[in-house]
Amino acid sequence: METTSRVGADGAPSTVTAEGVPATRRTVDGYLKAPFPWYGLDGAFTGPRWLMHVTATADDTVQHGSTGHGEEPVVRADAGAEKARFAVVVTVGSSPVRDSDDGTGVLDATTVSSAAWLAGSGLLDCTWPPQMDHTLRGEWLNQQTETAFELAHDLGRAPWSTLSLPVDGVPVEFHYRESEFGWVLAGSAPEGVHIGAYGRGMSAYGLGFAVIGDIASYEES
Repeated sequence: METTSRVGADGAPSTVTAEGVPATRRTVDGYLKAPFPWYGLDGAFTGPRWLMHVTATADDTVQHGSTGHGEEPVVRADAGAEKARFAVVVTVGSSPVRDSDDGTGVLDATTVSSAAWLAGSGLLDCTWPPQMDHTLRGEWLNQQTETAFELAHDLGRAPWSTLSLPVDGVPVEFHYRESEFGWVLAGSAPEGVHIGAYGRGMSAYGLGFAVIGDIASYEES
């Protein structure tokens, strides 16, 4: 995937504290710039919903973004920290093969693999192995993210399996895998976007996805 900038949901650059908590207040403005619909868990989920971040290209075109459900995960290094129960839905806009913003190359089209890699990277980003100190986490995260990238480009083989879940009420086949950190899945929606998701403490088997009618409701939850 192309190099993009992560921005807060309000469109402003987002920094992250040592505990993994975004330092900017997350608002809906960045989401409203997207040319595609956002997806979240469907109405069967009645817990808290919250905004995360959107990612845009250099020309401010929104490429993908995430919405959270359940308990917001906090990255911690202490071994006794209780893991939050959450599910994050990643919506990836469909894009064809195209020239890069700076005209120096060609960018790949977004695919289900794009959603799988973003979901896998997201799960890793909110994970901190208890035996690892802060100074080593960056190196570990880079190594694990590269592994997630390689796995995402071979969705037809183990450790991936298939799982059918409803998207806007229509059964859709997702690629699914579990790890010691949680689960990851990815598929395509009828609306022409790709959906990735990751989480832990909540079973992926009972989830359903739907277009978010009012993204501002996630800001208010």
